[in-house]
Amino acid sequence: MEPTQTTIAAVREVGADTVAVDLETPDGFDAQPGQFLKLSTTIDGEHVSRFYTLSSPEVGETIEITIGIDPEGELGPWIESAEGESVTVEGPYGSAYYENEDDSLILAGGPGVGPAVGIGERALADGNEVTIVYCDDEPVHEDRLSALKDEGATVIVTDELADHVASYYEGQQVFVYGFQEFVTEALDALEETRGDPDDAKVENFG
Repeated sequence: MEPTQTTIAAVREVGADTVAVDLETPDGFDAQPGQFLKLSTTIDGEHVSRFYTLSSPEVGETIEITIGIDPEGELGPWIESAEGESVTVEGPYGSAYYENEDDSLILAGGPGVGPAVGIGERALADGNEVTIVYCDDEPVHEDRLSALKDEGATVIVTDELADHVASYYEGQQVFVYGFQEFVTEALDALEETRGDPDDAKVENFG
């Protein structure tokens, strides 16, 4: 989709220094859980843009992204108090997204929980199986993770990634979302369980 203006419909806290942001869905926009968007605006006369991964399970009247707020960041702190403001959205981008896989294992580090919950909710709605292994010292989206567990997903919040990859990997489609250090750890753990890292759908947040 070409750059299009839309409105920030709602901003709400979902954990420590983290907000979920609902954007009004532009006409003709479509995306799958796990794809990402480019958001842009002008702050104090400066053009600022960042990429954010969808955390909503589907496209409806709104779409959701989850943002960790860095007090020193440029766009995040502005978005935190920007309900009702306009932003420019482009996308979706990325190939590490859900495609109705029968059985998925999602390895999420830090902000990777955003796409993890979106994919998890969509997979369950489609009648598919999903396991989420989420590593974070201060978990966010705990309500959605708890609901996923109640609805039949396997949800593990841990600091022992490798042990849980070994326990739960059984040839499913693997998704990996997180920063570089986490992505490396996750792919190494997958390889140690005789999985093929090249088959994983990976989004590295930098």
